Amino acid sequence: MAKCPLCGTTLNWAELIEQMLPIDDAQAIFKDKERFMGAFESFVFKCPNCGEEFYGGNLPRKEAEKVFDLLNEFKGSIDWENRRVRLRLNSLLALDMMLEQWDKKVKG
Repeated sequence: MAKCPLCGTTLNWAELIEQMLPIDDAQAIFKDKERFMGAFESFVFKCPNCGEEFYGGNLPRKEAEKVFDLLNEFKGSIDWENRRVRLRLNSLLALDMMLEQWDKKVKG
């Protein structure tokens, strides 16, 4: 799971995504993976624990890509009117990663 590059606290992906929702043209960006990743990597996030700012490029790209996929897989995952993420992204990411590991063991 993603950790703050400054204090090491585990970050909540839903909170991170919510920080991005106010950007211009967010709804269109959240539908295009390349645009999303570009915006994500250059976005300045604020750690809820230490309050320091860091670029999204300092977070795991693979996790960010999975977050994008999850947000687009589940309709209504973002409440655009209230700028809130409705999914428990950390739980879904953990489950997805466990299933990937299990799949690798079964196949290989």
